[in-house]
Amino acid sequence: MKLKTLTTAILFATLPATSIFAAALDRSGQSMSAFLQPDNYFEAGLSVLDPTVEGREAGTSETRRNIEDMGEDYYFPSAALKLQLTDNISFGLLYDQPFGADAKYHGSNVFVSNPGADTVLSNASVTNLANATLKPLSAEQRVGLALKSQGVDLTSAQGQAIYQQTLTAYNGSPEAKKKIDDGVLAGIEKTVKGTLAPIDAGLGKGVTQVEVDTQNLSMIFGFQPIKNINLYGGAAYQTIKGKVSLRGQAYSLYNGYDASIKETGGVGWLAGASYQIPEIALKASITYRSEIDHDVSAVETLSAESALDSNPAVLTALKITEEDYKKIKAPGKTKITTPQSVNLDLQTGIMENTVAFANIRWVNWKDFSIQPHKFGEISKLVGPLVKQDKGFNLVEYSDDQWSVNAGVGRKLNDKWAGTASVGWDSGAGDPVSTLGPTEGYWNVGLGVQFNPTPATFIAGGVKYFWLGDAKAQTGAQAGGSEYVAEFTDNNAIAYGLKLGYKF
Repeated sequence: MKLKTLTTAILFATLPATSIFAAALDRSGQSMSAFLQPDNYFEAGLSVLDPTVEGREAGTSETRRNIEDMGEDYYFPSAALKLQLTDNISFGLLYDQPFGADAKYHGSNVFVSNPGADTVLSNASVTNLANATLKPLSAEQRVGLALKSQGVDLTSAQGQAIYQQTLTAYNGSPEAKKKIDDGVLAGIEKTVKGTLAPIDAGLGKGVTQVEVDTQNLSMIFGFQPIKNINLYGGAAYQTIKGKVSLRGQAYSLYNGYDASIKETGGVGWLAGASYQIPEIALKASITYRSEIDHDVSAVETLSAESALDSNPAVLTALKITEEDYKKIKAPGKTKITTPQSVNLDLQTGIMENTVAFANIRWVNWKDFSIQPHKFGEISKLVGPLVKQDKGFNLVEYSDDQWSVNAGVGRKLNDKWAGTASVGWDSGAGDPVSTLGPTEGYWNVGLGVQFNPTPATFIAGGVKYFWLGDAKAQTGAQAGGSEYVAEFTDNNAIAYGLKLGYKF
């Protein structure tokens, strides 16, 4: 069927708010639709997201308080220019903000500092550490420690007599053994807490929050060997900047960690191909975008560091040698690699003035991680305490992201057209990072386009998201099943506006 005056291929390829809330740090969806428009074309758009992300302490958290909405509103612009230089050569510039994060915790929970109550180790962690200290001790050592704590002088004859009598009871009576072991364990716990008191007093103040922003400018050349085929490729220049603050009991020694990443640029590439028959609104395209490496300068501070500097006994209690601690002080670089991705876009006319469309997107989040230099060096020192002998990352994901958005659009008259769509996102694994605690989504969307002239349009859209339930874990817990909070029954609303011009 032949579609008429209004080029519906433009309408259904430029609907705003298509991928505004996706897995991990994915934001814009990195659409190529503007570059695949016929002739010369320009567009500019703005998308806004209003999420509600609430939860409750769970898992290894020692309390079960509610967590207020930590999802911050955000917006990002986009723009595109496509020029048909000759019958066979096209050129385009695409600007978007492909990745980002914006979150801030509030209220009273394990992600908000509580000076005077927060401790570098939870009660459970202190007990685990004390048990690890107690386990290798012999019966003689345990009895000796128990009697010393009672003030018995083991160098005297009387003290030796008491020692031998107690040791015999320890080896011969399960009840006596348990009583002595419990007493020694309590003494070790008390010593550990006393040793860590200076660092507990210097933990951070404030709330956990994160902000990550990227900008991407793609320069693309296309070659059309025949009318229906477009082969294209080009370079992408991308910048990234961000800041993160970790606060609260959930982050242990990192309660008081801050990192600020100065804006840094990197270069990648993209390539793709499309096939289209405009007369029936048939279009199919596939686009690959490469990873982009960023060697960033991260300014990192840790409020507990001053206590570690002035109290060597704290290092000993945490089983950190002074030589290893010097590595934290040494300068180092941080590398961030934004992920590779593939977009598959499909569209076809299904009846007069009506088209169906779909977008399938894959993003390689499984291989993505962020480990600022100082954060990483500290993680290697304290990692054995949480069964992470090689350290851990600030952020990582366990799965790749898959997303599908599909729908139909219809031309109502020469001025107006509308769309309806549904979407699904797999998420990037569960448990997830405490800095973005949702696991995929389902959504529904509506869009409308107004054409004041045959060459111009104004498009608007709205989407409602049902965000997937997720368990949130700190970096120290990543890769395992432990978690510190659960986030359920959350949602988001996205709005988009786009202006377009054909010339």
